[in-house]
Amino acid sequence: MKNMQLFVNDLTVIDFSYLCSERGVVGESWIVDVLLSGDLNAESMVLDFGIVKKQIKAIIDEAVDHKLVLPMQNTDLQVTKSNRENHLYVDFDIAGNELYLQSPGQAFAQIDTDVITEESVTRYLEVVIKQQLPENVQGLSLTLRPERIAGSYYHYTHGLKKHDGNCQRIAHGHRSTITIFENDIRSIELEQKWCKRWQDIYIASDVDTIELNQVELSAQAKANLQPDHHFFSYYAPQGRFDIAVRSKKLEIVDCDSTVELLADYIARQLKQENLNNTYKVVAFEGVGKGAIASA
Repeated sequence: MKNMQLFVNDLTVIDFSYLCSERGVVGESWIVDVLLSGDLNAESMVLDFGIVKKQIKAIIDEAVDHKLVLPMQNTDLQVTKSNRENHLYVDFDIAGNELYLQSPGQAFAQIDTDVITEESVTRYLEVVIKQQLPENVQGLSLTLRPERIAGSYYHYTHGLKKHDGNCQRIAHGHRSTITIFENDIRSIELEQKWCKRWQDIYIASDVDTIELNQVELSAQAKANLQPDHHFFSYYAPQGRFDIAVRSKKLEIVDCDSTVELLADYIARQLKQENLNNTYKVVAFEGVGKGAIASA
């Protein structure tokens, strides 16, 4: 059979967060393109497009999407078993930006690298996918790329405890743009202001706040906590989630952190600052989706 190539651009978008020694916890959204090569099968195809779009997408989503990606060779990182069954402690001891978590193991993707990059995640995904491809498919090439955004954008990390799916994980995130209208006129200045405010931010709901004596973290984490650490925890269908974040990387909101309510939160904040003005906020959650709120 003749060797051929098959491609699917924009196969999926992976929304996740990762740990970085320079930036802390970083919310990210990458578009995925896939290129397959191999012999034609009995149907005169390398692989049916339906299989590529459904099964390969599902493999990618299961491996990385809505997870916290851990660079396992990073010397700032320590991952240990939690006292809870099937849960892990994650301690990220960056001086000045220490981050500590407990989550079910399925909320993490562990990659054998010291730095999370497009290249390291690509290598990881290619290995995972190749294990599940039919024999006639010999070659696989992935391209992970951020959305091209002409204006400002921010990276945020959060969790949605009321969500039955993977959005419940307490440290997954997005790279998102925003459009703000003040009195029906687009305000680049306000967009830049909010993108600076939410640069590499963790967004937590005030109702999930707990005290130090309630948080479940590793012994090492508790020994290294700083006075400005804030603690958040909740139970969701996948298990218990705990996180400790320092105040300079934190925004505590008075609502759930769905994109609908975050758009409303920004609009309300703007309205409080200028009661005589009207505002419309178009907030994105990753690529090509979001919510609109007005105040």
